[in-house]
Amino acid sequence: MAANILVVEDEPAIQELLVFNLQQAGHHAISAVSAEQAYTLLRDALPDLILLDWMLPGVSGIEFARRLKAESYTKTIPIIMLTARGEEQDKIAGFETGADDYLTKPFSPRELMARIKAVLRRRAPQMTDDPVETGGLRLDPSAHRVTGGGRPIELGPTEFRLLHFLMTHAERVHSRGQLLDKVWGSQVFVEDRTVDVHIRRLRRALEETGHEHLVQTVRGSGYRFSENG
Repeated sequence: MAANILVVEDEPAIQELLVFNLQQAGHHAISAVSAEQAYTLLRDALPDLILLDWMLPGVSGIEFARRLKAESYTKTIPIIMLTARGEEQDKIAGFETGADDYLTKPFSPRELMARIKAVLRRRAPQMTDDPVETGGLRLDPSAHRVTGGGRPIELGPTEFRLLHFLMTHAERVHSRGQLLDKVWGSQVFVEDRTVDVHIRRLRRALEETGHEHLVQTVRGSGYRFSENG
């Protein structure tokens, strides 16, 4: 599944190569040459992952990562640090800022894509093409297919994304605002109650195979996907 990836790299040749390889892998890439420019882009939309160079002009990559992790708006965005500094203490410094992975230059495009996939699988599983299955309900993102007990379930595109997010974050309670941000996108301005409408549609579709109970309402908090009542 295509992810939106922000590349923060001030070396034009490296930035161009990174963007090219990301696009070749099917991802959407946007780029910035400094932390300041990246901040401007983040105000418009949040990416699914950030590739962040350690040595940036002005605010360093390490300081930028530290600021991102300190702000509620950006703290959940996965970060992969890119650097020529391969010493152990440098790696420790990178991880202590909250970076999810650390890649030492030079690296191959193949290794980079493997690291990106691993981080997304761990931090944003809804952005991968890995099938998920719970209680006989199976969702296959690559085939865009949902089955319950082997029987096909027809879902609209929004209900499909909603179910995918809930299944890949099972047992967690999500508020309407969080679901709007993760499923609809932070820059889509719709009412919170829109979530309720799509939850009802999703449950109706799941009723055909007896799986509607997996999508649960947590009174006063939001919604949860769970096998447990």
